[in-house]
Amino acid sequence: MSTDVSHVLSARRRLVVLGSTGSIGTNCLDVVDHLGDRLEVHGLSAHSNGDALLRQAQRYRPRWVALTDVEAAKQLDTSQLPPGCRLLYGPDAVAEMVQDPDVDIVVTAIVGAAGLLGTWAALEAGKTVAVANKETLVLAGALVTDLAARHGGRLLPVDSEHSAIFQAMQGSPPDSVERIVLTGSGGPFRSRTRAELAQVSVEEALNHPTWRMGPKITVDSATLMNKALEVIEARWLFGLPPERIEVIIHPESVIHSFVEFRDGSVLAQLSPPDMRLPIQYALTYPERVAGPARRLNWRELSAWHFEQPDHETFPALQLGYEVDRRGGTCGAVLNAANEAAVERFLRGDLAFLDISRACRAALDHHHYSPTPTLAELSACDRWARQEVSRWISLRTRTTPIS
Repeated sequence: MSTDVSHVLSARRRLVVLGSTGSIGTNCLDVVDHLGDRLEVHGLSAHSNGDALLRQAQRYRPRWVALTDVEAAKQLDTSQLPPGCRLLYGPDAVAEMVQDPDVDIVVTAIVGAAGLLGTWAALEAGKTVAVANKETLVLAGALVTDLAARHGGRLLPVDSEHSAIFQAMQGSPPDSVERIVLTGSGGPFRSRTRAELAQVSVEEALNHPTWRMGPKITVDSATLMNKALEVIEARWLFGLPPERIEVIIHPESVIHSFVEFRDGSVLAQLSPPDMRLPIQYALTYPERVAGPARRLNWRELSAWHFEQPDHETFPALQLGYEVDRRGGTCGAVLNAANEAAVERFLRGDLAFLDISRACRAALDHHHYSPTPTLAELSACDRWARQEVSRWISLRTRTTPIS
């Protein structure tokens, strides 16, 4: 990723927010509330939450709103949309919004592989994309970064860890970086043994100690799969091999990541755990302006703690490094298998420890290709979801979920 800061922010940046009713999307709109003189909402999208989307439309008065769920779109009372706001729906709705010439930046806040379509369409049109959907780069990092390069698009990180690295690298040539270190809170089960994790409930997994996120991302944090996906994402954002990307556990979630340079200097970015700060940085880059994010209270700070991740208790992290090394179809398989396994865990069909086991099985049994096309990656995505269902079915015949 380039760290060139010559880009000058226009008087008012026109945004499309994909996934506007979710956690990242609503935080993004909170930033817009505080920076209305700099940011203007031109488009909002959701999958099926029409009621929330309608309320957002009435507040921000965008040019378009989009629902990708056609049945949900049919239920929306379009008479309640503000004047000049048009409803788009179906599979092409997102592409129509993000490729409009008047749009300056697209925020991809859709969770999971579903976020790839919007990111792809935006980059194809040469847009700047604020990436909050790490799964896009896990699924198709090589193709997405190549697309951005060919069409003059730009990827700016929104994940707090990758934003921290991006910020710390400003003004330094890429070849001056020795390694990057992604921090992680450790999730709700940081101090538990593997035996203690055998019977954890969905409610326990969703009780994150520092961040408030959607259920899928919260479970990923509990398994450390979130860090695995972030390792893969970092490869594509910053062009670093896996041996130069490390993870360290930092329970306080104040230091969001480190960059170690070749001369031994280490730079880090610090702030309270508040997603509005990395969102705002992506939207206003390269400028820094006053915004809504919380500030550190230096009078209350005492100590920060660090520890190495427990790879035996949380094997998902090693899956991320394996996928990063192998590349090809592995990212699509890991991402899809994890999405399917987390969904089944949230439904009560799968034990917590079986999430990473299901992902391991899918990786072991898929037909690997080192240079897949987008169509082949989509096929791998579908296969991995089916494979997880098959694996669960076989497993529960002999080991039913208690």
